[in-house]
Amino acid sequence: MPFAERVQQLQGEGAYQVLARAQALEKQGRDIIHLEIGEPDFPTGPHISLAAVRAIAEGRTRYNPPRGIPSLREVVAEDAGKRRGMAISPTQVVISPGAKPNLFLPTLALVNPGDEVIYPDPGFPTYEAMIRVAGGVPVPGARSGARSK
Repeated sequence: MPFAERVQQLQGEGAYQVLARAQALEKQGRDIIHLEIGEPDFPTGPHISLAAVRAIAEGRTRYNPPRGIPSLREVVAEDAGKRRGMAISPTQVVISPGAKPNLFLPTLALVNPGDEVIYPDPGFPTYEAMIRVAGGVPVPGARSGARSK
């Protein structure tokens, strides 16, 4: 079965190609500072790993609520509010496994074919790709500002 026409022009994200090259250089003994895919350059803290193991042992292996675990949303709202000097309600917090679905689904809901969409540039290659999949016309932010002068 062929892929849908709307995704045929998509290409692999270049950051993963850079990651593969960086890992190959590391295997050769080179010291590499990773800036390619946004993964931290430090291991997960032991307290986090142990909490995950404990949660699995307690049988907490089912889907979470769509907006995230309420107690986690409360902690995030409190911490973010303190850091910003403002009140943030847990109802304003969504916990997800990554940002891409939280950007892509609203893009599909809001962008019509032919709509121009300004995206941050420099930014992640995914921004342009999701605009194109939605049928929009990607407009890099850095270049769009230069045009308006």
